[in-house]
Amino acid sequence: MNKVVLLGRLTKDPEVKMTASQTSFCNFTIAVDRRFKDANGQRQADFISCVAWRQTAQFIGNYFRKGSKILVGGSIQSRSYDDANGQKRYVTEVVVDEVDFADSGRAEGQANVGYSVPQAPVSYAPAAPTAPTAPVAPTAPMSSIPVDPSMNDGFGPADADDVLPFEI
Repeated sequence: MNKVVLLGRLTKDPEVKMTASQTSFCNFTIAVDRRFKDANGQRQADFISCVAWRQTAQFIGNYFRKGSKILVGGSIQSRSYDDANGQKRYVTEVVVDEVDFADSGRAEGQANVGYSVPQAPVSYAPAAPTAPTAPVAPTAPMSSIPVDPSMNDGFGPADADDVLPFEI
């Protein structure tokens, strides 16, 4: 399974670009803090290259800025290409499938990161009465079946008098 989840901050403003076939994409780097501090008490960070495509790229370009805390999910992909000098270059990056906001909100002195959370209007009027809900369909009574003693689930010995409850 190839699954990556990262929580970090963008190192620069994301820029959405288009391929020759008009598919939008966005390359960006996330600074991800390591879990432990070094010998000097400083926290180290890893800088992870990421790429997002289509609507995900548009979303990142519209709502995130340099320093924004971002949560991404995706997979690691390795690829190679020949640069302008004919040298073979290798790239390992996270292909982002999912993205979410990770900032808890704008702290005092912190710049707005390009998005706002809509506030629901506050109403002081009493709530209107609600319609009665439909009755819930009845369920079958609890039944049980005996366990086959020849089948052992690996968690302990199977006894002939073991019974498994289930609902029909």
